[in-house]
Amino acid sequence: MKTQYRGKKQHGRVMRWIAAVVIVVLFYLGIGAVAPFFGYESMESDYKFEVQRFYQDDPGVDRAMLMETNRSAWEERIRLFHQAKKRIILSTFDMREGESTKDLLAVLLQKADEGVFIQILVDGVSGMIRMEGKDLFYAISSHPNIEIKIYNPLNLLEPWKTQGRMHDKYVIVDNLAYILGGRNTMDYFIGDYETDGKSYDREVFVYNTKFQSPDAAESSLFEIEAYFHAMWEKEECRYFHEDNTLQEKDGVKQARQMLRQRYSEILASVPQLCQPFDYETVTVETNQIVLMHNPTGMYEKQPTVFYELTELMKQAKERVLIHTPYIVCNSWMYERLKEVKEAVGTVTMMINAVENGDNVMASSDYLWNKKNVVETGIQIYEYNGGISYHGKSMVVDDLAIVGSYNMDLRSTYVDTELMLAVQSRELSDQLVQNMRTLEHDSKKVLNADEYEVPEHLTVTKLPVWKQLLLRVIGIIMQPQPLRILV
Repeated sequence: MKTQYRGKKQHGRVMRWIAAVVIVVLFYLGIGAVAPFFGYESMESDYKFEVQRFYQDDPGVDRAMLMETNRSAWEERIRLFHQAKKRIILSTFDMREGESTKDLLAVLLQKADEGVFIQILVDGVSGMIRMEGKDLFYAISSHPNIEIKIYNPLNLLEPWKTQGRMHDKYVIVDNLAYILGGRNTMDYFIGDYETDGKSYDREVFVYNTKFQSPDAAESSLFEIEAYFHAMWEKEECRYFHEDNTLQEKDGVKQARQMLRQRYSEILASVPQLCQPFDYETVTVETNQIVLMHNPTGMYEKQPTVFYELTELMKQAKERVLIHTPYIVCNSWMYERLKEVKEAVGTVTMMINAVENGDNVMASSDYLWNKKNVVETGIQIYEYNGGISYHGKSMVVDDLAIVGSYNMDLRSTYVDTELMLAVQSRELSDQLVQNMRTLEHDSKKVLNADEYEVPEHLTVTKLPVWKQLLLRVIGIIMQPQPLRILV
């Protein structure tokens, strides 16, 4: 009997020690992750914003088009990859196994076999969680003409580095063209395959009309490429399994064989995407194109993209429209948005309705801070179309602005972000039309408690348990170091 009692007592001590170790580890990881973000970086007092660099009087060498659908994102990537003669660059926040990813990798493998040099840059969280241990990605990384790097590989032993994320998404092919926007490389955003979820997004395609002439370097493509190479060479970037001996692994051989078979199927199913193409026929004229980006280090950043966007908006004479999946701000950001409203007059912003979005943390924060958002004076629309909206874009008079930046603290102070400002009346008018189409399925916010709901719109009712959960999470996430990580 005493032996049994001692055994239970000893077991209890072991369990308490295990619990204590778990608590200490979680505390270490949690404090380490938020420690670099206890304050907000401010803009340097001598930072000069030059609005004139966004405009020029005459047409430039670039032409552009919007890519509104997941199907168009798939098609234009397949088509553009096929045009490559020398190099392909792909930078993405998230790359996951899936049907669309297999299609894209099949074409990339074929181009690598043809001698095209390919560089792929992926964020560290995706690299660790989505790519490690997957023969599909080893089949690509082990090819002698393909290099993959990971930005800030996830390392839980150094939790203070875990929040340094690369949120950029773009593709560059030769001197010919590039795609930039908010889509990650996965079925959720690219292609029309059946998946558990879909998301609407937006990208801009830019074609360099002088790609074969000495004037090619006048294109904005080279500004994007210079940014890529600066990122590629950063010490935070590490090669992803560059060992070519992986080619001999049975699973890798099978994955490569699958991709080559898949390429044959693509050739048979969409032969029109595998032919030379005249991009002049589908693009519109632009004057100036300018890249805006955040600092590229791992830790807290000065809010460069947000600052430049709000400065641009304050210069508007005619119209300011904003589309962002969600809005999470601090007091300085709210004040900046109030200044935009006061300078322009009418400003509209569309975000996901809580019932429609797929970011629980951001939705929870909005419920808690909705009054502050409304008090900026900006007319808010909550999209309730049934599919989560992921697009990040703005119209400022004749500027169509598209990229990866969310109107939140994380995109403002933590992540690398890109926004491309395209000066083109025709493109900006198209973007306004596309924005209005989505706003048609939105609730118009009248105040913190009331809406104007279109007659055709059926608003999804959240179950009580989810409403309570969102409220509780919103309260928990209010401390500044936690809000910045939403």
